[in-house]
Amino acid sequence: MKTRSGIVRGLVLGSAFITFAILIVLVGYIILKGVPHLNAKMFEPVYTTENVSMMPAIVTTLIVVVLSLLVATPLGVFTGFYLVEYAKKGSKVVEIIRLTTETLSGIPSILYGLFGMLFFSIALSLGYSILSGVFTLAIMILPLIIRSTEEALLAVDNSLRNGSFALGAGKLRTIIRVVLPVATPGILSGVILAIGRCVGETAALMFTLGTTTDMPKSLLSSGRTLSLHMYVLSTEGLFVNEAFATGFVLIVVTLLINGLSTYIGNKLAGGNN
Repeated sequence: MKTRSGIVRGLVLGSAFITFAILIVLVGYIILKGVPHLNAKMFEPVYTTENVSMMPAIVTTLIVVVLSLLVATPLGVFTGFYLVEYAKKGSKVVEIIRLTTETLSGIPSILYGLFGMLFFSIALSLGYSILSGVFTLAIMILPLIIRSTEEALLAVDNSLRNGSFALGAGKLRTIIRVVLPVATPGILSGVILAIGRCVGETAALMFTLGTTTDMPKSLLSSGRTLSLHMYVLSTEGLFVNEAFATGFVLIVVTLLINGLSTYIGNKLAGGNN
């Protein structure tokens, strides 16, 4: 038994080390290849073939991520609360919703892009625009937020709910004052994963947001996110060094957004206690 336990422990530690090493190698490679090619011209407000500015892409990325979360997070969180706190156990509606979310989470992003182009861009006449990209991304990340919310709520001990009910608190008060503070870290984890998917998405946005390099002037403006900007630069073959620099900035932006999300989530959880 001790030998078997040692083998399992070694496999677990080895897997963790390999995963961490791969992450370090990838990030380190991007830093080494990207940082030397960063310069002030790449942050000018107007893109040209001389400066290859990523500033319009940075602004577009922030707009797309924030709006996608504003659309998908309330829907996903409220749906998760309905499935766990309000729906009857064994309900057909719950089974349909769970089947739908699992199906949506398995659909390739290219199909989301085609749907977004046909429905939002063409049928609703939004064209290649920020709104088309936002609505498409919101549909993509909705199953992730629903599942993470549901799992976070299921992890809350029922004794906390029963204790609140025993003290005379109602259903809504119990959810807000007891369940939500405990489940907030799990819900936030799903939101952070959704942010990562929004920031790193290219295929769906190529068909809905477009690839123009202009600074967005309205929600109906076309544009490109940082990941899409990096993809276009690398495929053109003319600005490979600038693509690596964009990748480094993309990592920094992702870390900043995730850090800010974690900080806000901790503040909200602390405020509810």
